[in-house]
Amino acid sequence: MSALQLRNVSKRFGDFTAVDDVTLEIPNGTFVCMLGPSGCGKTTLLRMIAGLEEPSGGTILLGGEDVTPIPTHKRDFGMVFQSLALFPHLNVGDNIGYPLRIRGIDKATRRKRVDELLSLIDLSGYADRPVSKLSGGQRQRVAIARALALSPKLFLLDEPLSALDAKLREAMQVELRQLQQQLGITTIVVTHDQREAMTMADLVVVMGQGRIRQAASPVQVYRKPTDAFVADFIGSTNLLPLKGDGDLLGSSFPSLGMSVGAGGGHLSIRPEDVRLVSPDEGTLRGTVTFVRDLGGTVETFVDVGGHTITAVTTPRQRTAFVTGDAVGVTLPFESCVVLKA
Repeated sequence: MSALQLRNVSKRFGDFTAVDDVTLEIPNGTFVCMLGPSGCGKTTLLRMIAGLEEPSGGTILLGGEDVTPIPTHKRDFGMVFQSLALFPHLNVGDNIGYPLRIRGIDKATRRKRVDELLSLIDLSGYADRPVSKLSGGQRQRVAIARALALSPKLFLLDEPLSALDAKLREAMQVELRQLQQQLGITTIVVTHDQREAMTMADLVVVMGQGRIRQAASPVQVYRKPTDAFVADFIGSTNLLPLKGDGDLLGSSFPSLGMSVGAGGGHLSIRPEDVRLVSPDEGTLRGTVTFVRDLGGTVETFVDVGGHTITAVTTPRQRTAFVTGDAVGVTLPFESCVVLKA
């Protein structure tokens, strides 16, 4: 059974449509990342799932039950906000145990559950510590433990790692994913960080202009984007104009043109799949405009007919081409995705 179903869910604020007719089915135990640019509707959608916003239309079901009219505190969801919203006047144990206290759970049972959760988040012995004495990563763990205190059916997180520095954020991504796998709880995270989504998710939901543009596994979204928006938003890609007659930057590929039809479209290929060869061997011919060595990778920028194509290699694979060289650009067609306009 699906843990969560969204059926034609919409949200309008006056004349503005923030979420537009979203339908999505999330299987039990799935880790979902809702990803998209600012203003795409992902946080509004999460708030409707949590009951913090009322849909303008559509239905939200949890385990087959319509929860659309049910208030937030009765939906059996756990949620971590971007601000974490920990109580500064309470210690760690009291913060985690707060949801249990307001449900009338006795003190001994609360203490046992708090100890279980502290062990789960690797903070055993921290119950009496003031939250003001914790690091950013430790406060994040406490917020997660508090949201899990009542063993919710669904775990919701809104930009939970955005306030952490890059190194700690990456470590917390792995920790959060491992925790979710250990508990088997259906989890939805809203993020604008593509690397975060690719690291943690079973299912990536890419949103744009209030709609779901693609919902698939991280690899599927990266390798087989459904449109130019997804291809351009997820990672780095070379998005090249392709005409209906098969013209690609001045070279003719009739079979590709058939794929996009008369309206034309784009060819998307990831920089790591582009190969640079001698000028007379490539699919296309261009001129190297810049080479950037980033230590772990080398980026080579090539101008082809006024369009820049980026190739990425490792230092060991680095070619001898330098700025100003004529170069052939090979685009392995098995790595190309043809996208209609």
